[in-house]
Amino acid sequence: MTRILVGTCGWTDPALVSSGWYPRGRRDAEGRLRHYADHFPVVEADSPYYALPSARTTRSWAERTPDGFRFDVKAFSLLTGHPTRPAALPADMRGHPRDEGLLTETWARYAEAVAPLRGAGRLGTLLFQFPPSLAPGPDAESFVRAARERARDWPFAVEFRHRAWWHSPRTTAFLKDLDATAVGVDTRQDLPTSLPPDTPVTTPRLAVVRFHGRSPHWGTGSKEDRFRHTYSPTELAEWLPRVQTLAAHTEEVHLLFNNCCADAAAQAAQAMRELLTPWFPRQRTTQAADPAPR
Repeated sequence: MTRILVGTCGWTDPALVSSGWYPRGRRDAEGRLRHYADHFPVVEADSPYYALPSARTTRSWAERTPDGFRFDVKAFSLLTGHPTRPAALPADMRGHPRDEGLLTETWARYAEAVAPLRGAGRLGTLLFQFPPSLAPGPDAESFVRAARERARDWPFAVEFRHRAWWHSPRTTAFLKDLDATAVGVDTRQDLPTSLPPDTPVTTPRLAVVRFHGRSPHWGTGSKEDRFRHTYSPTELAEWLPRVQTLAAHTEEVHLLFNNCCADAAAQAAQAMRELLTPWFPRQRTTQAADPAPR
């Protein structure tokens, strides 16, 4: 049976930490992750987007979570074409030209850092979120294909932020050819920057949906403005048929809530799990047998 795992996009967001969701005695780094893993079976690790992690850090993540737990790890910003501050790079790389050599070395260090999660069977996928500036076309496809080639033997998921990708008949075939998971999204639907919620299944291994909230400021304003939203039961229930379709065509489905501010994401994730229970009565929502690392 398909595993449907529900969680949040991060577990260390300051707003979540200060919300009171973590109880006293479990607010240090180890306590937070262990508490989170007691409640949810998957999480997005977003900190590697901002700075390359260390293998020591990811090894500790694996040690603090149970068998069957999944980390979907965001790719470092330089690898996805986002602006990257020199200070975000290791000191010995800051003077390197922004060329293919830098991308190759960055990938090597990123892969080395994430390897402990893969070796422990905790890695769900690498998540490459490409910027809104990456519009579909031959050059963009070459850039994405090069990123996939560097990560050729890793699980690889793609979130496009330029809406034209999902109005192009080429995109589905392109991602299937790359053996890349298309990341679905939930956003407000009446904005110029809105992204469609219906994303095709492009790998039999995994489907991923990120719930960004339905703020009218999606695509503009501060992080808090873009992602502030409290999901209603009706809004979550809209996704049940889509989740059922994803589950019918993949081995695993990850539903990740990115609506920040206080504990809104954790509350939405819990509400979604409760809605899914009648649809998938035998679905294990926490620990389950961990398949061999891919």
